[in-house]
Amino acid sequence: MDTEAKIFKVLADPTRLRLAVILAREGETCVCRLAQALGEPDFKISRHLGILRNAGLVQVRREGTWMYYQLCHAGTTLQQCLHDCFRGCLAEHEVAKEDWNRLQQAKC
Repeated sequence: MDTEAKIFKVLADPTRLRLAVILAREGETCVCRLAQALGEPDFKISRHLGILRNAGLVQVRREGTWMYYQLCHAGTTLQQCLHDCFRGCLAEHEVAKEDWNRLQQAKC
């Protein structure tokens, strides 16, 4: 249960939960677009993504100076349930809808 508790602890932060919802819906996305979607500076979003990465929830790919993040493949039943929740009920939350609208306008 320690691993599961760590995942929930990481997702207890609203910024990290919002990032997970966006990545579940959008797929691989660069930090600059994520920052614009959440209305936060790149360095803050990068820090939160690093925490998600250390928890094994996201993976990163570098392309030149750009960093692209996506959710890791759901390797456990819990992770699959979380991915389903991110794409389903949480994607319908008003804050997630606003984030999504800003993401659609975001450009690097």
